[in-house]
Amino acid sequence: MKQKISITIDEKTVHDILKTISTGKFRNKSHVVEYAVRKLLEVENGRD
Repeated sequence: MKQKISITIDEKTVHDILKTISTGKFRNKSHVVEYAVRKLLEVENGRD
C-alpha cells in the first residue's frame, strides 16, 4: 500500500525531475522520488 507524503524541493530539482520523466524511464514525479529514496536507503544500509 502506498502512502501520500508532501515534500518541498527547489525549482532546479523539479526541472531536472521533469526532464528525467520526459526520457520515459519514470511515470511521474512520485515514481522518480520513490526510486531515488530507495536507492539512497540501499546505499545508507550498505547494499550498493
